[in-house]
Amino acid sequence: MKHMLSLMDWSQEELLEVLKLSEEMRDKHTHDLKGKTATMLFEKPSTRTRVSFEVGIAHMSGHPMYMDATTSQMSRGESTKDMALVMNRYVDMFVARVNSHKFLVEFAKWSKMPVINALSDLFHPCQALADVLTMKRKKGDDKLVVSFVGDGDNNVTHSLMLASSLLGYEMRVGCPDKFRPNASVIAKCKQNHQKYGGELTITTDPIEAVRETDVVYADVWVSMGRDDTDERLKIFEKYQINSDLVKNAKQDYVFMHCLPAHIGQEVTEDIIYSKQSVVFDQAENRLHAQKGLMKFLLSEKQI
Repeated sequence: MKHMLSLMDWSQEELLEVLKLSEEMRDKHTHDLKGKTATMLFEKPSTRTRVSFEVGIAHMSGHPMYMDATTSQMSRGESTKDMALVMNRYVDMFVARVNSHKFLVEFAKWSKMPVINALSDLFHPCQALADVLTMKRKKGDDKLVVSFVGDGDNNVTHSLMLASSLLGYEMRVGCPDKFRPNASVIAKCKQNHQKYGGELTITTDPIEAVRETDVVYADVWVSMGRDDTDERLKIFEKYQINSDLVKNAKQDYVFMHCLPAHIGQEVTEDIIYSKQSVVFDQAENRLHAQKGLMKFLLSEKQI
């Protein structure tokens, strides 16, 4: 069964099919989930992810069921295996925003339904789907140069790297040495680039990262649950996306951010609200991309 735990085991053909379905599902209400229930388990706070999934499931005539991890038996130590075996008897799809990616891997091992990673400590694949959907709508089908500046070792960076490598984009990550992307993600991206084109560059120089780029991407410097804020603010100071840095990008570059943003830290106000910012298009495309993904996974399962 196909799950969406990450893009590590996805092909270019599969990714392009999800993007195609996402465009077909845009602004449409269907019956793909009629009579079906999707459980949404959340261990972390959420705005865009929860709302876009609930609305998307409703648009597909399904029933979204929100589950707060703190008020479920999961909080009392129920095993992941037992939880999966029970959920198999109740629902048709499992969407989870969790602290540990290991939970998703274990759950999927016992699941008879599609499992979707709505964010984990290692990956945020649904965000990456919306990101590349946005890039294609703004820049067409050309091979792009995509630059992420900031924390290279986070879930958004990893998923953006994988999506870009599957599409043959040139991917650049500008980050401090201490915050390089996960080694296994780097290795997988290099394999994808050999197969699909493009290349991966990791540099400590933010100017080198954004020089003549099509897309400048930023994320928060301190992710949810971290307690090293002061250290990170000091280390990442030179990685701020501001008017001086983007002068090195292409004149028609677009600025992207998964939101929420800490304005004045990773990005300045004049950039995030500029005419070249597409952050709210990205947020909207979470809805469309997730509908396309759910349709794809259901067709794979043939339910």
